[in-house]
Amino acid sequence: MTKLSELNPQPLWQFFEKICSIPHPSYHEQALADWIMNWAKEKGLEAKRDETGNIFLRKAATKGMENRKPTILQAHLDMVPQANSDTQHDFTKDPIEAYVDGEWVKAKGTTLGSDNGIGLASILAVLDAEHIAHGPLEALLTMTEEAGMDGAFGLKPGWLNGEILINTDSETEGEIYMGCAGGGDTHVKFAIEYQDAPKGQAVIISLKGLKGGHSGADIHTGRANANKLLARLLSELAKQSEYALESFNGGNLRNAIPREAHCTIVLGEDKLSELEQFIDTFQATLDSELGAIETNLTIAVETTEAVQKVFAPAFATRFIQALNASPNGVISMSHEIKGVVETSLNMGVVETTDNGLIKVNFLVRSLVDSHRHYVEDILASLFNLAGAEIYSDGGYPGWKPDANSPIMKVVRDVYSNLYGELPNIMVIHAGLECGLFKTAYPHWDMVSFGPTIQFPHSPDEQVEIVTVEKYWQLLLATLKNIPQKGE
Repeated sequence: MTKLSELNPQPLWQFFEKICSIPHPSYHEQALADWIMNWAKEKGLEAKRDETGNIFLRKAATKGMENRKPTILQAHLDMVPQANSDTQHDFTKDPIEAYVDGEWVKAKGTTLGSDNGIGLASILAVLDAEHIAHGPLEALLTMTEEAGMDGAFGLKPGWLNGEILINTDSETEGEIYMGCAGGGDTHVKFAIEYQDAPKGQAVIISLKGLKGGHSGADIHTGRANANKLLARLLSELAKQSEYALESFNGGNLRNAIPREAHCTIVLGEDKLSELEQFIDTFQATLDSELGAIETNLTIAVETTEAVQKVFAPAFATRFIQALNASPNGVISMSHEIKGVVETSLNMGVVETTDNGLIKVNFLVRSLVDSHRHYVEDILASLFNLAGAEIYSDGGYPGWKPDANSPIMKVVRDVYSNLYGELPNIMVIHAGLECGLFKTAYPHWDMVSFGPTIQFPHSPDEQVEIVTVEKYWQLLLATLKNIPQKGE
C-alpha cells in the first residue's frame, strides 16, 4: 500500500503525514502549534505567537530575490472533527488515519483534515526547503478558523511586514479566488414546557446516511439537511398519529450540513406498526425526491426505555412547526457573478439539553452584509413568533473582490504558463479569513488557491493527489514571480 510520504511532492506529503499524527480539532490545536514552534526554532526561523495563539514565522529571501515584495503564506491550524456513527475516534487524542485510495487520499471513518492541512503542509515545506526561490517570506498560521475564525478576529497590526498574502484554504484546483462571503451565527433557545409522559412505548427515530459537507462550498449541491428532514417527518406524522415528543437532536457543527438527526417520541403501543408503515412511506417519498443526491439515506425506528416527561403538546407543535418553516440552504444567487451563491444559511445544530432547553444554531453567509442581516431578521421574526429567544453574533465581513489585484493577475498568468489554460477567477461562498485580515492590514493584496478537496467537513472528505502536485507547482512558480518592491 502506498504511503503518504511516498507521494509527490514528497516534502509536502511528509509534513501532511506529520500533521495527521498530531490531534488538532478546533480549540485543541495546542499540540500542533507547539510542534510547529519547536520545529521552526530548530530550523533557525524567526517564530512568535500573539495573544490569540496565531503563529508568525519569518524566513529571509533566497539569494537574488531580496528586492521582491514581502509575501505572507497563510493557513489555519485546526480541522473539523466529524466521524461516522460507527467509528470510535477521539479527535483530541487519536491521530487521523489517512490512506491512499487510488487517485485520492482519504481517512478511515473521519474527516481527513486536508482542509486546511494540505495548505499548512505546503507552507512548512516551503519554509523547510533550501532551493525554492522566493522573496522575503512570512507565514501566518491562525487559530480556530473552523469554529469561529478566532485567530483572524484576534489578528492585530504590527505583527507582519508582508504586502501580499496567499491564502491556501481553497478547495478546487484550477480556480483562483479573489473574494469570499461573510457570515455570522444565529442562536435560538427554547425553554421547554414539560408534562408527564403518557402511557405507551418510547421510540427513537433516527435519520442518517446523508452526505453532509461544507455549509458554504456545498450548500448549492442540494444535499439534504438532517435536521430539516426530521422536522418535516414529525410534522407529517402529527397529521395522522398522536405522539409526544421527548427530545430532538441533530448535527454537531454549525458549518457542516447535518448528516444525522434523531428524536425520541412516545406513542401508544398499538401504534408501532402504524409508525413503521408511515416511516416506510416517508422514506419512499424522500428517496423519490432526493435519491439522485442522497443515495444512502436511511430512517430507523427502535424501541427504548420509558421516559418520565415529554414536551407539552402546544410547545411541541410550536417547536416542530418553527423548524419545519425555517429557511435553509440557498436563499439567493449573485446578480453580479454568474453561478455564485450570494446568500445562504445552514441549520447546523439542534440540541435538547439536560437543563430544559432546546438550542438551534444557524450559520448565515452572504456576499452582501445587508442581505445577511435580512436573513437574520427573517429568523428572528419566525422564532420570536414561536416563543423562542434568538440573537445573532460572530459576524465577519466578506472579502470584496478587487478586479485590479496585481497578485491575482500574477497567479492567473503563472497558471496559464504552467498548464496552457486560464484558471477560473472565482468568488467562494465560504468564510475565508481574508475579509477579516483587511481590518488589521487594509493594504494587503490577497489571493487564494489550493488543490481539489471533496466533501470537506464530512467523513467522506478526500483530496485528489494529482491536484496537490499542481497546486504545489503553482505555489512555487508564484513565489518565483512575485513582483519587485514598488511595482
